[in-house]
Amino acid sequence: MRFSSQNALLSLLLLLVIICNIVICETKVTCNQKDKQILLCFKQGLTDPSGMLSTWSHKEDCCEWRGVHCNINGRVMNLSLPCSTNDDFVIIDGKTNKTQCLSGKIHLALFELEFLNYLDLSNNDFKVVHLPLDCQNLSLVNSPPRRSGNFSNVIHLDLSANENLLIDDLRWLLRLSSSLEYLNMNSNNLRKETHWLQILTMFPSLSELCLSSCLLESVNPSLLYANFTSLEYLHLSDNGFFSELPIWLFNISGLSYLDLSVNLLHGKIPKTLLNLRNMDSLHLGDNKLSGTIPDWLGQLGGLKNLDLAFNSLTGSIPITFGNLSSLVTLGVFSNQLTGSLPETLGKLSYLKVLDIGKNYLSGIVSNKLFDKLSKLKELYLDSPSFIFHFDSHWIPPFELEYLTLGSVNLNDLPWIYTQTSLVSLFIENSIFTKASPDKFWSWLIHIENVFLPENYIPWDMSNVLINSNVALLPGNSLSGGLPRLTSNVNVFRISGNNLSGSLSPLICSNMSEQGNLKMLDVSNNLLSGGLPDCWVNWKSLIHVVLGGNNLTGLIPHSMGSLSNLLSLHIFNTKLYGEIPMSLKNCQKLVIVNLSGNKLSGNIPNWFGQDVKALQLRSNEFSGDIPQQICQLSSLMVLDVANNRLTGTIPHCLHNITSMIFNNALGSDQFDITILNGKQNMKFTIDVPLVAKGNNLDYRNYMHVTDLSNNRLSGRIPLEVFKLIALQSLNLSQNQLMGTIPKEIGNMKALESLDFSNNTLSGEIPQTMSTLSFLEVLNLSFNNLKGQIPLGTQLQGFTSLSYMGNPKLCGTPLIEKCNHGDDSNGDTKVMAENDEEGSEFMESFYMGMGVGFAISFWIVFGSILFKRSWRHAYFNFLYDVKDKFMSIWS
Repeated sequence: MRFSSQNALLSLLLLLVIICNIVICETKVTCNQKDKQILLCFKQGLTDPSGMLSTWSHKEDCCEWRGVHCNINGRVMNLSLPCSTNDDFVIIDGKTNKTQCLSGKIHLALFELEFLNYLDLSNNDFKVVHLPLDCQNLSLVNSPPRRSGNFSNVIHLDLSANENLLIDDLRWLLRLSSSLEYLNMNSNNLRKETHWLQILTMFPSLSELCLSSCLLESVNPSLLYANFTSLEYLHLSDNGFFSELPIWLFNISGLSYLDLSVNLLHGKIPKTLLNLRNMDSLHLGDNKLSGTIPDWLGQLGGLKNLDLAFNSLTGSIPITFGNLSSLVTLGVFSNQLTGSLPETLGKLSYLKVLDIGKNYLSGIVSNKLFDKLSKLKELYLDSPSFIFHFDSHWIPPFELEYLTLGSVNLNDLPWIYTQTSLVSLFIENSIFTKASPDKFWSWLIHIENVFLPENYIPWDMSNVLINSNVALLPGNSLSGGLPRLTSNVNVFRISGNNLSGSLSPLICSNMSEQGNLKMLDVSNNLLSGGLPDCWVNWKSLIHVVLGGNNLTGLIPHSMGSLSNLLSLHIFNTKLYGEIPMSLKNCQKLVIVNLSGNKLSGNIPNWFGQDVKALQLRSNEFSGDIPQQICQLSSLMVLDVANNRLTGTIPHCLHNITSMIFNNALGSDQFDITILNGKQNMKFTIDVPLVAKGNNLDYRNYMHVTDLSNNRLSGRIPLEVFKLIALQSLNLSQNQLMGTIPKEIGNMKALESLDFSNNTLSGEIPQTMSTLSFLEVLNLSFNNLKGQIPLGTQLQGFTSLSYMGNPKLCGTPLIEKCNHGDDSNGDTKVMAENDEEGSEFMESFYMGMGVGFAISFWIVFGSILFKRSWRHAYFNFLYDVKDKFMSIWS
């Protein structure tokens, strides 16, 4: 009976549970109306080009909206709206393509979602955090939610990878101070927020803080203590910190992860680092740290990741590193370390990454060092002083995925052919002469990414098959014809070799198979013949470099089928004819370099809006400069020098806004980054420029206009002098006339200016002396006159900058100026000053004379017409006379 009663009770309970579940399932809880209103308020300030929020409407249950997750009571708990950029490439200006991502303002109404604990708006294109709660015109409620002290308990906040998000003040975060545990603002712009540290120490629960690439400049190095009571993970890499390592860092006792890499931190590694006994990962790479690597680092027994690469550390690798038994990653790449590799490194059985390249290490490296490193996945060995002694039959206990070698003889490393799991291979400055070409290329065919720059590999490539996703083989003395490519190849660069023959075997073979090639560079070889007309199957190409060869003929029409092309370089060849109209289809072009050919006809007027560099110098183009060039608002480099252009300089050049507003983001303006699996591979696009009379690299000269050596006539339009971001302006060797206007003084960024060999007249404007960055100036062979304006800037150039102007005088010319000649610049100023002074003195003397006359007649008239005053006056004179005579006697 007892058991049957228990069974009956259990059955009853089970039945009740089933009934409750049925009732709950049938009773659908819809989202809270206040939460819905807040979400619609947030949507109101957004631009949504991809329709990510298309389900967000008044009629739908907000718990069913994309990115929204509710609890069982219909209250919004999670909001996750990261933008997924699935493009294989980062757009050529260094930024990810965010055209399909959310943009606009982040409305702080979101923080009135009382049950919200997870908010992810990462990888979008938000511009501003919107403080006022000004939602209007929403039909669900009559008024927007009011501010109160009860905000949401957000635990996780991720705003990272919103590169255009400018945040001047972080105090709005304080409403989350009691709950926030995770904050990620990587790649937000916090440059103007100078109190970030003081604010973020007010978050007692904060355990993970990510502020990488935020343009922060101060890390408060003198602050002794920061109240991060719960902080375990701190990521501050890629900012502008210029100081010694801050003291307060080493008082955060719970810190286990610290990343201060890619800053300007200097000084020695302080011993107070030992306070961080829980330290798991320490990243101090890419700074300016100096001194030796301290032995006491070996006391941080829990350390798993140590990155000291790209500093100025000296001395040897400490023997005590052998005590770091948990170490997984050791990086000391690119320092000034000397001595041999300590044998104790061979004890690090958990080691996966050993990066010791680019130092001055020496000594014997043998298999004994690696016998116990069975978990090793990445090995970077690069030193010309290493002596390799590996047993010819030694088989490593590890299977490498990444291998970097430098200054080696391939025959000294027979074991590399056992590494069949390699993902990436990098070998530079090495000798391959005694190695077997067939064995090497057969082994290479299974490696995903191959980088072999600047080696000595005098092998014939005619029958080689390239299968790697990325194959970079520049500067290796390779010979023969071009190799064949499989459809796996995305990036192929074989520039700077001795390859000969035609492009056709590479471009026109396997026409039945659609290629996946995106980057092709065969420049600076000995290739000859015409450009093949087989580009139709290479629509995936975004970057093509064919220059520096003996190619001849016309640009083929099929190149117009490369609709994804961003960068086209066919320079210093023997191409002739006109630029084909079919290239108009390449509307994504950003860089066009066709310099150094024999191309003719008019400069096309159909280049796309995205062009940043247009280089057509040293051809045979004729006609006017097309007005449509003024519509290229992103243009940063305009070089049409050494052609046969006529007409006037367009008056609309000031419409090229990128030459007015300096929005350059740095040296990545012409880089392409491939997102290849877990790796980001950045490829620098060469944009050779001619400025300061030399061939220069684009990184330092981002804004260049060169119209020199043509047949341009007329005056220089005033609009040219509105291009205040220009760093180099060359209008020399034309037929330009008129004066140099004073507005040239507004071009403060100018470093190189050449107006030589024209017929310019008039004086050199005084405002030119304010161009403090000017390093190269050439005004020679014009009809300029007057005195060279005084000031160290213009006097600092040699007479060569001014020669050929017979009426020009003053330093540095030997012709002295006649200061009586009003035609001189400074003489004229002095004359004007003298004239102004004489006018003043003339007025002064005239006023003094009038005043004297009036005063005299007032006094004399009173004496003359007033008898009593006259007697008093003469009595006064007699008294003075008597006193004087008594003193004299």
